[in-house]
Amino acid sequence: MFDVPGVHVHEPGRVVVTVETDQVLAGCPACGVVAVGHGRREHLLADAPLFGCPVQVRWRKRIWRCPDAGCPVATFSEVHDLAAPRTKLTRRAVSWATDALVMDDTTVAALARHLGVDWHTCWDAIEIEAIRRLADPGRLAGVATLGVDEHIWKPSHHGGDRAVTSMVDLTRDQDGRTRARLLDVVPGRSGTAYARWLKQQGEGFTASVEHAALDPFRGYANAIRDELPDAVAVRDAFHVVKFGTQVLDEVRRRVQQDTRGHRDDPLYKIRGLLRHGTEHLTPRQAARLETGLQGGDPGFEVTVAWHCYQQLRAIYHAPSPAEGHRRATRVIDSFATCPVGEVARLGRTLRAWRAQVLAHFATGGVSNGGTEAIDLLIEKTRRLAHGFRTFAHYRIRILLAASGARSVTPNHA
Repeated sequence: MFDVPGVHVHEPGRVVVTVETDQVLAGCPACGVVAVGHGRREHLLADAPLFGCPVQVRWRKRIWRCPDAGCPVATFSEVHDLAAPRTKLTRRAVSWATDALVMDDTTVAALARHLGVDWHTCWDAIEIEAIRRLADPGRLAGVATLGVDEHIWKPSHHGGDRAVTSMVDLTRDQDGRTRARLLDVVPGRSGTAYARWLKQQGEGFTASVEHAALDPFRGYANAIRDELPDAVAVRDAFHVVKFGTQVLDEVRRRVQQDTRGHRDDPLYKIRGLLRHGTEHLTPRQAARLETGLQGGDPGFEVTVAWHCYQQLRAIYHAPSPAEGHRRATRVIDSFATCPVGEVARLGRTLRAWRAQVLAHFATGGVSNGGTEAIDLLIEKTRRLAHGFRTFAHYRIRILLAASGARSVTPNHA
């Protein structure tokens, strides 16, 4: 590091900087009398890393003495923006660590190692700064499209407190792109939890929400109805198509068990191809699909379910919103009378959510896809941390990671 023969470094791997302020005049904080110098005291602080090495700042802090004999304050230390009183990190180090949790996939343990401090010292400073940032009232301003979804924050835990409800801003920017950002998370997966959070935000927030995307959970729909009466509720397209996939799999498994089971079953061999859209099938795959249906579907139930699934997918691939609305209306009106029981059940479900499904085509394609993307960021943060013990810590970490501040770069992998 120093590379001078016969000279050794006292603190290898660490940059040490000794500093003093240029303050020459100070008033007593109690009586206001001009104080006199009373020596200096060294205050050790961790600063932002330099060239990959921890930086220790040795602040020779000035001590002042009040000359007024009747003043209750005898001596006091100088105060500077370099660091808050009685802290072990500079303000710059705290800002650097907090920004790292916002912009990078890292952990508190890694940041503490770079700063050369203990985990608790690092997190205590980050927590104060994060709470200050999250308390900014402007963070919840300008939300026109609101998404909601549930997330499991304690996968290995069995009980009522393992799920949380997450609220996501899905508002499009001036270019029409959605930059999803996490607004808040609350314990519990229920309409009551969602409605309580909406009520806490006040009328100024709820009045600005024009569209509310949701997954197929009636509790969230009831909360939107009660707390966002002027917003248009939109059923997420992903979950609508997912229902169709589940129905197709259920029909395939039932027919498969009624005929041959898993043993040399043609339907089992094409289970993946059945989920493909017809526009994505190669001629060879289409031939395999046709052969499998002919050999394993004597009653044509899987064939009917597959055609219904393709119709359901096609509503979101329409060339125009009007055509998509027309296709969706036809699907909703016809599926309930399908002779295949599973498809008929799906039709009744779609009929119950008719207004929310059709709202997709009247709102420019509002989707909960951004909420699902935020869920991936949340899950990545949880895995990097190897889980969280407390909900408060979990909430702060995921709000920082999914705040929407990260730059979006195309993934060419």
